Amino acid sequence: MRIDLLLAGAGLASALIALRVAEARPGARIRLVEQAERPPDAHTWCFHATDLTPAWHRRLASGLRARWEGQEVRFADHRRALRAGYASLDDAGLARLLAAAEGIEVVRGAPVAALDAGGATLRDGTRMDAACVIDGRGAAPSRHLVTAWQKFLGIEFETEAPHGLARPVIMDATVPQIDGYRFVYLLPFSPTRLLVEDTRYSDGPALDDAAAADEVRAYAEARGWRGTEARRERGVLPIALAHDAAGLWQEAAGGAVPVGLRAGLFHPVTGYSLPVAARVADVVAESPLATGAVFAAVRDFALPRAREDRFLRLLNRMLFRGCPPEARHRVLSRFYRLPEPLIERFYAGRLTALDRLRIVAGKPPIPVSAALPCLREAPLLATAR
Repeated sequence: MRIDLLLAGAGLASALIALRVAEARPGARIRLVEQAERPPDAHTWCFHATDLTPAWHRRLASGLRARWEGQEVRFADHRRALRAGYASLDDAGLARLLAAAEGIEVVRGAPVAALDAGGATLRDGTRMDAACVIDGRGAAPSRHLVTAWQKFLGIEFETEAPHGLARPVIMDATVPQIDGYRFVYLLPFSPTRLLVEDTRYSDGPALDDAAAADEVRAYAEARGWRGTEARRERGVLPIALAHDAAGLWQEAAGGAVPVGLRAGLFHPVTGYSLPVAARVADVVAESPLATGAVFAAVRDFALPRAREDRFLRLLNRMLFRGCPPEARHRVLSRFYRLPEPLIERFYAGRLTALDRLRIVAGKPPIPVSAALPCLREAPLLATAR
């Protein structure tokens, strides 16, 4: 039986597309193929309340692990409570959403050997043909995308006594600044369940898990949080410095539709991927279910977005190429003194021209002499080819 929509990879980008298409096209035959034998338990995807449409808040509600009113940031020179709500979705919640939707099949233990516009060939030789084929298998090296890295290791603790946190701390940068811009990320899931995550914005992707875990435990111990380790998560995410989106899509032409990290579809500065994945899912659901039509629709969404994101990539180049690693925290501290509506639009990827001016106005976050070489992204792309 021919499949209407085949998605390689069962991660966030593919899952949201499957959910949205199942809702928009009752009766559609949707299949996700994933190489992992078992559902993972190592992802936490978060978003700000202002990042998503009301429709997406409704779609995700039953899968959310937690939702909070407000959040905060901490720096050596100031602390700030922010009004925007915050929410988290984990692997178990995503699996529940997929299981509850009609017409979605998830095939695990099925590594893809070859993917094309007409279907997938698995490593065991099985062929799956489909009207529409999407590639959501995660980040892949590309000469069209130059990145730095956001690296993290988190430990979720069940604490012996209440930890005392009522809302997320999305950045505690009062910690020693090592390996780039470093902060600790805190998510309180219950009075005694807490995720403590050591995060670094670094020039290289190497992550020393043992050392990072030691830092997490030391941070918790210093605050009197004692307990047992319930789970652990780690990640190394791209932070875009330069992106030739037109070249990426030209190279992908004629094949499956790239989405998610594979297509450079993530927030360039924060690395957050859920809000962009939701928008791409809307684009797919509103298109005819054919590889060529969906390819054109997603490309036509991605190219203008990449142009709009040029300013964000410039900020990244100023942070990573124009600022010493040990001083990067000052750039972020300054940003979090800006008006809250601007910060909310920044996270949602909806900056206005006035917002951009406000971010760089006043005392420059880095010396002008250091900023000037960062203005153009073409030299970075040239060195990647």
